[in-house]
Amino acid sequence: MEKTKKIILPEKEIPEHWYNIQADMPNPTLPPLHPGTKQPIGPEALAPLFPMELIKQEVSQERWIEIPEEVREVYKMWRPSPLFRAKNLEKLLDTPAKIYYKYEGVSPAGSHKPNTAVAQAYYNKQEGTKKLTTETGAGQWGSALSFACNIFGIELEVYMVRVSFDQKPYRKSMMNTWGAKVFSSPTNLTESGKKVLSENPDSPGSLGIAISEAVERAASDGGTKYSLGSVLNHVLMHQTVIGQEAIKQMEMANDFPDIVIGCFGGGSNFGGIAFPFLGLNFREGKKVRCIAAEPSSCPKLTKGEFRYDFGDTVGLTPLIPMYTLGHTFVPAPIHAGGLRYHGAGAIVSQLLKDKLIEAQAFHQLECFDAGVKFARSEGIIPAPESNHAIACAVKEALIAKEEGKSKTILFNLSGHGYFDMSAYDAYFAGKLVEHHLTEEELHADLKKLDTPTIA
Repeated sequence: MEKTKKIILPEKEIPEHWYNIQADMPNPTLPPLHPGTKQPIGPEALAPLFPMELIKQEVSQERWIEIPEEVREVYKMWRPSPLFRAKNLEKLLDTPAKIYYKYEGVSPAGSHKPNTAVAQAYYNKQEGTKKLTTETGAGQWGSALSFACNIFGIELEVYMVRVSFDQKPYRKSMMNTWGAKVFSSPTNLTESGKKVLSENPDSPGSLGIAISEAVERAASDGGTKYSLGSVLNHVLMHQTVIGQEAIKQMEMANDFPDIVIGCFGGGSNFGGIAFPFLGLNFREGKKVRCIAAEPSSCPKLTKGEFRYDFGDTVGLTPLIPMYTLGHTFVPAPIHAGGLRYHGAGAIVSQLLKDKLIEAQAFHQLECFDAGVKFARSEGIIPAPESNHAIACAVKEALIAKEEGKSKTILFNLSGHGYFDMSAYDAYFAGKLVEHHLTEEELHADLKKLDTPTIA
């Protein structure tokens, strides 16, 4: 096996600012709407859930937002993260393409999620928040926020999607170790959870349901705020430290990507790697293709509708302009729990509508096949979510082979899979199944929507 090329930035190169893509987008996102009146809302409507500094970031049009020194100090525990050239994967695929990956699994929580978790915990601490609530799918976000809340002395309640709660018990153990309380969602602790359980006692849960529970708990307690791990503008912005570092590392490699790929659930992973490169497209006329890789069993970008919808299942959140499958859509229980979300963030949705990014969908088995190829050639066992980005990179590398063209591909390896080995066990035992959605299943929840449409 050939030695993998590793590109490391010095600590001083940790970005000093987050990149706000809203400053450069050709078309701005549409405003969120009040869930009751369906009228545009202002920042004050978000005050019960979020600290004011995060609300300011959510609506900011400034290109660069300074990262507080306290946050950068915590970042130094794992940032800058390494960038590798996957020469052994290239050799396995016999492709002329050059494949690079940015490895975010080096964080204490094992994924990219602490990039925003630390920032959100910091701003909540500054505003005097004593307790946070949140949801988590596969447990990576819950782990990251548990880690961050432990640093800043904030209590945390995590509502973990039931199917992942059962599939990934050691994620719960991680959260407990860092002091968080973890509940299998849907629960009987909230009216939202009780409603779901009354209709389906065996519900596998979804991120939309878990969000409803976490938002309800935060809204009912004046001393508690809510924290979200994806979708919202400020969350995606915090992740842009990934792409900013990657740009410098590609310069060190004397190379530049033709294609940038991130797996896609709500947008934080994809936005983190892709937005800084899109910024170069907008400001400098670069031509980087940015591809969001989503699961075929939850294909909001490739099969959903662009319209206003709730971010949660019950309908407690503001209405967001998004590509959606409908907020009541419950995805199949695939092992990539972090990608089981019905909608996409407003920024990513607008970029896709304007055809400035691309989206591709992948089935569970082809993703695990790609993940195993990667692990056997590069040594790192990827998270099931990250396998979607790898599957996309493999596909693009094989297209380059067919065309006889040399392309440079960069993807975000958003986390390791060492707490997901039950998924690999199921794959090797032939127990993983494909979840093929019929057109009727795809549109059933969209037909129920009575939210505003977008021309």
